[in-house]
Amino acid sequence: MTDGAAAQVVDIERMPTMGSLYPVAGVRAATSRLRPASRELPATTLRTAGVVATAEHLTAYQHLLGESASDRLPAGFVHVLAFPLAFSVMVRPDFPLPVLGMVHVANRVTQHAPVTLGTPLDVTARARDLRAHRSGTQVDLVASVHADGELVWEGVSTYLAKGVRIAGDAPDDERAPFVAPVPTGEWRLGPDTGRRYAAVSGDRNPIHLSALGAKAFGFPRAIAHGMYTAARALADVGAARGDAFTWAVDFQAPVLLPSTVSVRVAADGDGFAFAGWDRRSGRPHLTGTVGPA
Repeated sequence: MTDGAAAQVVDIERMPTMGSLYPVAGVRAATSRLRPASRELPATTLRTAGVVATAEHLTAYQHLLGESASDRLPAGFVHVLAFPLAFSVMVRPDFPLPVLGMVHVANRVTQHAPVTLGTPLDVTARARDLRAHRSGTQVDLVASVHADGELVWEGVSTYLAKGVRIAGDAPDDERAPFVAPVPTGEWRLGPDTGRRYAAVSGDRNPIHLSALGAKAFGFPRAIAHGMYTAARALADVGAARGDAFTWAVDFQAPVLLPSTVSVRVAADGDGFAFAGWDRRSGRPHLTGTVGPA
């Protein structure tokens, strides 16, 4: 998942809070414009050292997502710890896309080794691969986590800025039609699901918190966080995922709240495949895999 170091490393003494970053994102969304032919991303890696999770935060996450009680940090929880630094890259003045309104379309995570509660973590984040998409422009945000100098976790989050165009040809992105499989369960997601995940993740994007906030961005109701649904699927896989694994997810239609999501999590080759879809329409919300690293 790595493709070389960025030109400059900027140390941030303390992990930023999402509450401090969203007002900056709002200003950036109102004032920034992508230059028509620009492919310039910040040549900067942000770094915060010594990030330590608290037991209270971990327990709240485990209870909400259905993870087992353990001192090991779930891969989705490590994403939560690293996300503010990645978001800090996105709200920089030299980041070329308006942050609010961007769509989270995919995530790729490699868990290289278990991470235990109380371990100081060194987190880095940077942007890469600004590229044309048939609906706008995509970009990857790459976060890496080291413990005692060892790379233990890395993730690539892919975002789409709809309607924002850059020079270049958009690659074909045709997917095979989704056919709803036999479900192995279902998630009943209440209207407060977005607010509850926001409380443990810090991600208080208005589209997840209320119908009013969601309507401002074109959604009829609040929608569930993509990482909430991805982390629920990972929790459903459970301990069978092992100590080192890959976790990949593609997001399709948003989950409007409240909602009941049909789910299938089942063995697939050396790992597991999962999917979540609307139980009435059959429209997919997410598909993904968990496999050996």
